[in-house]
Amino acid sequence: MKLDRTLMRLAALALAGGAALAATAQTNPGLPATLAWSAYDVGSGGYNQAVAIGNALKQRYGVNLRVLPGKNDVSRTLPVREGQVQFSANGVGGSYLAQEGVFEFGAKTWGPQPIRGLLLNNSDQVLTVVAAKDSGIKTVADLKGKRVAWVIGAPSLNQNITAILAFANLTWNDVQRVDFGGFGAAMDGVINGQADAAFTSSISGKAYQLAKSPRGIVYPTIPHADKAGWARMNKTAPFFFPFMGAEGADLSKDNRVESATYPYPILMTYAKQDNDTVYAMTKAMVETYADYKDAAPGNVGWAVDRQNFAWVIPFHDGAIRYWKEKGLWKPEHQAHNDKLVQRQQVLADAWKAVNAGSHADDKAFAQAWMKARADALTKAGMDAVVTEW
Repeated sequence: MKLDRTLMRLAALALAGGAALAATAQTNPGLPATLAWSAYDVGSGGYNQAVAIGNALKQRYGVNLRVLPGKNDVSRTLPVREGQVQFSANGVGGSYLAQEGVFEFGAKTWGPQPIRGLLLNNSDQVLTVVAAKDSGIKTVADLKGKRVAWVIGAPSLNQNITAILAFANLTWNDVQRVDFGGFGAAMDGVINGQADAAFTSSISGKAYQLAKSPRGIVYPTIPHADKAGWARMNKTAPFFFPFMGAEGADLSKDNRVESATYPYPILMTYAKQDNDTVYAMTKAMVETYADYKDAAPGNVGWAVDRQNFAWVIPFHDGAIRYWKEKGLWKPEHQAHNDKLVQRQQVLADAWKAVNAGSHADDKAFAQAWMKARADALTKAGMDAVVTEW
């Protein structure tokens, strides 16, 4: 009898285990057993978010997410291009600038990339210029004559500041440029009194360090009502949009700042990625949101109601399929997406033509590409945006 009861318990456990596995298989929207993303470096907000999402995928579907950290835009985008990872929790550099084929992506080994989006993280942080409170800077116009950090080898960061300066009708000639070897060094320079302002995220560790330092932190206001200022800013960096920052150093829901920001991270892939896999990844991100939204700072930005379907990179067909099922993808979104895909084709054709020619050296090639790029976009009735390198 005892043996019979034991066998019955084992049988019941086996049935329960089988039912659990079946339930897991039914709820998995079609993801492979192992996924791979690239993301920002270990310890960054983007990396922490990816790890939290990976934990949710493991708990809900039994899917393993391998996160490959990358120190810069190229190292995060290359694994996606080469098929080493399916997706990337990337930045504006590895998505928008890669699409445009500028800066690091204007090199012969790159060129304009067929980037596609799945989801955009629009959290309560801001990505903008911050300044030392004791510098007297209160608005972006107050940057005139101040010491502003320039990060060597980081054109996307410097381009962001260029755009913010343009908001106030300023250029780098109107400020004192101070060169630094990296982002961390630039923020340390503000903390240590070598510079007055630098570009960062409000939730970065360096922003908190500046806030706790004797100098303190201030976010130069970027008035949302200044339409002319925004037109100048978006001409240089169309990915920025007005936002009231409420998360980060010295910020809260009760202490917001009128500023500018853009999505970070951006879950992206290439146009060639399998539609069903992209659909499943998009669906899984939405279905597991409650499981990861509080597991890392900024994860709230992945929420469905924070998505922007009319941003500066096109969405993947697999993601569009899911957003249509949710009733969120409208005809105007499709029209906008089609124009972005057309823009990528114009850029690809221009790149092919430049590559077919001969050039004395890399500098000559870069100049030829930037001219061909601007000419092709202008001819197609599109804004060239970045016209110098």
